[in-house]
Amino acid sequence: MPGRVSNKSARSSAVSRKSSVQTLNSRSASTRASTNSAEIPDEGLDSTLRKRICSIFADAQRSAATHRKSVISLRKVQEFCCYEPTKPRKHAEEDFDEDDFTREIVRCVARILVIKKSEPVGDRLVRFLGSFLKHGTEKDNEINRPVDADEAEIFPETPSSRLTSSIITLLLQLLPSKDKVVRFRCTQIISFIINTLDFIDDELFDYIRLGLLKRLRDKESSVRVQAVHGLGRLAGEGDAQAEAEDSDDDDTATGVLEKLLEVLQNDPSGDVRRTLLLNLPLTPTTLPYLLERARDVDGATRRALYARLLPALGDFRHLSLTHREKLLRWGLRDRDDAVRKATARLFRERWIEDVATSHRPAIEPIEGEAGGAVKEPPVDASPSYEGLLELLERIDIVNSGGETGIALEAMREFWDGRPDYCDAITFDDAFWNELTPESTFIARTLNGYCRSSDDSRLVALIEDKMPEVTRFGYLLQAQISALIEQVKKIATAEGEEGAEVEEDTVQLEFVVEQMLQIALTLDYSDEIGRRKMSSLMRESLAAPELPEESTKLVVEVLRCVCGGYEAGEREFCEVVLEAIAEVHDTIMGEDAAKDDGDDSFHSAVSELSDDEMPAKGKKGKKNDDDSELSEQQEVDEEKAIKEIMVNMKCLHIAQCMLQNVQCNLEQNSHLVTMLNNLVVPAVRSQEAPIRERGLLCLGLCCLLGKNLASENLTLFLHCFARGHPALQIISLQIITDILTAHPTLLSPTTAITSTTPPSSPSKSTTSPLLPPVIKAFRKALKHTDPNVQSTATLSLSKLLLSRTLLDSSLLHSLLLTYFSPHPEQRGNAATRQTLTYFLPVFTRSRPENAELVGGLVVPLLRELLNAQEEAEDDEEVLGEWVGLNGVVAQLCDWTDPRRGVGMERGDGVQGEVDGAVHLLLASNLLARIVTSACSREERKMLVGVLGKCAVLPSKTRGELVRGNLEAVREVLDSKVALDASARNALGKMESALQRLVDKMREEEQTVVVSGVEADAEVTETEERAGRRSKSARSSEEAIANFSDATPDAESTKFENLGHEDAEGAETMVVETVNMKTEKVPLRVGNERNSLADDSAVQSLLESWDSEVSED
Repeated sequence: MPGRVSNKSARSSAVSRKSSVQTLNSRSASTRASTNSAEIPDEGLDSTLRKRICSIFADAQRSAATHRKSVISLRKVQEFCCYEPTKPRKHAEEDFDEDDFTREIVRCVARILVIKKSEPVGDRLVRFLGSFLKHGTEKDNEINRPVDADEAEIFPETPSSRLTSSIITLLLQLLPSKDKVVRFRCTQIISFIINTLDFIDDELFDYIRLGLLKRLRDKESSVRVQAVHGLGRLAGEGDAQAEAEDSDDDDTATGVLEKLLEVLQNDPSGDVRRTLLLNLPLTPTTLPYLLERARDVDGATRRALYARLLPALGDFRHLSLTHREKLLRWGLRDRDDAVRKATARLFRERWIEDVATSHRPAIEPIEGEAGGAVKEPPVDASPSYEGLLELLERIDIVNSGGETGIALEAMREFWDGRPDYCDAITFDDAFWNELTPESTFIARTLNGYCRSSDDSRLVALIEDKMPEVTRFGYLLQAQISALIEQVKKIATAEGEEGAEVEEDTVQLEFVVEQMLQIALTLDYSDEIGRRKMSSLMRESLAAPELPEESTKLVVEVLRCVCGGYEAGEREFCEVVLEAIAEVHDTIMGEDAAKDDGDDSFHSAVSELSDDEMPAKGKKGKKNDDDSELSEQQEVDEEKAIKEIMVNMKCLHIAQCMLQNVQCNLEQNSHLVTMLNNLVVPAVRSQEAPIRERGLLCLGLCCLLGKNLASENLTLFLHCFARGHPALQIISLQIITDILTAHPTLLSPTTAITSTTPPSSPSKSTTSPLLPPVIKAFRKALKHTDPNVQSTATLSLSKLLLSRTLLDSSLLHSLLLTYFSPHPEQRGNAATRQTLTYFLPVFTRSRPENAELVGGLVVPLLRELLNAQEEAEDDEEVLGEWVGLNGVVAQLCDWTDPRRGVGMERGDGVQGEVDGAVHLLLASNLLARIVTSACSREERKMLVGVLGKCAVLPSKTRGELVRGNLEAVREVLDSKVALDASARNALGKMESALQRLVDKMREEEQTVVVSGVEADAEVTETEERAGRRSKSARSSEEAIANFSDATPDAESTKFENLGHEDAEGAETMVVETVNMKTEKVPLRVGNERNSLADDSAVQSLLESWDSEVSED
């Protein structure tokens, strides 16, 4: 153990130095050698202390595994220099003091500052330095702290604290360095020291905070990251102290925490925001800002929030209900798969354990044997049904458990990651007798997860857990009856009781909806269960009190029960129409009976009054007439409201039915009856709600019949032109669905008149429905209501993508809406989101679509250039705009034929590319450039676009290559391109086009040569055929003459040769003609061996040889 702190002062020992006298030659040589190197300052001679410290740092930079050993070694050196030895030294050693040790450490630290970020050596040395300072500070505190001192007492000044101050002082001086590497290492070392040590000198605290705050504005993101590391530790400590008095920087006017929160929201670097997210203190002030990072644009930052911050936050029940719901929705619907997985893991592992722990019995600690240490109790991770119920209650599944809610997705991920809960939960009689929204949701989600899985074990598991169809029907009937009774109570309940009844009704409705969702997945092969469910659905559908959402699910279950065949669909329509009639009669029948009773009562009273009291004053009679009139008006108003409710209920059932049928409308008599008796009167109604719902039903009917759609499309166009925004949205959606289901409605029609001859071709004319449809969409795209505009954009995108409606003016409007610099023309967020997906997909899906977009580039850029010139002085308009360069880059990228669908194959092989799109675009650009109406700025912009066009060969538009080459030369000859960049772009285009033209010329010459060769081959074939026929005739005559002079045997032999097979004889001749001349005698010689003495055959062969030789 070292003794007291040494009192040795810094000394200047006499050190012998080498003479600095140099010769002229040596001086000049050294000057030349150091021309390109930095001047190294004089650091004195090497000493044993320097060698020892340098060797320790050298060991530390090689591997982090030796850091502990190196720290201990360096600490021994520090104690040797800074403390007096307790025992006399055996050997005389060179004496060093604290200043020498500090100087050598600072010298080594200065060497670290120039190490680049990419070198791992620098990070190892920084960690080693921090570990040494922490170890040294702890040892010095143990030595210098009094025995009876309080732990909260101010720590005394020690050699390690003075060393830390010297290092930080040096680094603070180098923080504003111009070298980014030096700034990075200085900030890194300071931040590491701050996070390693427990205390720091008060005088340096303000300077450190000021220096790191300035580094928050550094242009290098890596420097800002290290500054955030350091300021995260100072965030809760620096606000209580005053800022530096000699600083005139505005950054120090507020506290550190406010500055960091501003950086967290506005820093452009994702690394900075992510580092700050993980280093800020978790306080009620910072928590909302931290949770906002769930919507950060950087995926790694969002993943860090869900994977690291939220698990470390503690019990999630401290968060508000809004925060829980938003965090789940944002995380599970994130576009990054890693964020979705981290959110699912957080929900099924952390949140469920937070609530399950409070429902498990407490486990007492286990005492050690023979007075040993107390052991921690084992962790209980068994499934907790009560905990799962509380978890669902904490996320409010009544409001978030719908089809579009987040609770359904969360439970799907829960069952996928927690098979132990799947096995542990059972649905016994007690479960079904005490249904709650949470328990019903558990049954619905587990049933859906298991039945949608491909694992047969899960399907068998849910089949064992769920009751049979008949019993489930009785359970569902009980819940529906309770819901109907609860709905009836709402009309009579008032005040607080009414609020409680309404809340109970909402919960009961949720339970019924979840059970109906389960009913959609059941197997109705059991006829008894199917009949029970069918009768239950008929009775429920006829109940007027059943809510709309439950009615929709009842109709879907009824459709499932009736079966998917045609007869089942007809039965389904018949049952639903009977239910509609029953609902109408039930509601209106009560009113009719009531009215009849009142009328008979009033008539009896009036007769009695007329007989017994014939004399009445005029005044009394007038008062009676006024009261009767007011009562009649009230009755009429109630009756009108009741009629509206009845019609709305019936139309809603009809709408649900139409959404679940696919048959032809004209072939189903039940649908035709419903259309004439219910839908058409609703469309003609004067009440707006009835008319809107009637339009929806009529639109659904039009999807089932083309003739009905063609007759009523004009009606929907009229509703859009004259209706309010809500009706316009409905009309646009119906028009889009009709055109998608019946695209031939916009096809050209063929006009045939009585005077047209039958043989003459018929003339096709544009469909009369096309102009009003285009006019409606053009009006909708310019609508002031954002919902109408976004609906029109989405509808038009679907029609363009399916090529049902192709109009260049509408596509031009979409492009202008997407690229316009003016906020009023740019569209709302929903419109821009739709266009962000649609435009690149539409352009790259087909070459025809790309050509359509390419034809609109020139007028679009001209309009954007004019808009930019108009808003040149408005920084708010142009500040958020991408600029013309960004527009040009996007358009060229979208229309690039190499980026089209199918060009990039799965194996990385490039498909066959046709460059017609950019050739056509270049042709339009060149045609605009040479015109006199093109301004200088526009011409410069168009030439820039021309330089980004890909010059590729085209099989369909080969003539554009030569046309573009002539146009480029015309532009160069006219000298409209004055600047060098434009001339270079045109020169490159000319060279690329010339290469394509030369290649095309070579291909054409190859085709011509191959055509000539083909003609020569045809001519030669014809000549050979003529010679073959001549030789055949000669051989036949010779054989005929020879057969008269030969014996019978020989005659029989030649007859067989000539008549055995005519095709074979012909083939023999052809083969003989096709052989070379020198091979012909060999073929004939086979016959000479047997007929050498015959003069007739000899003469025949000689004449044959002479003909072949002449050929």
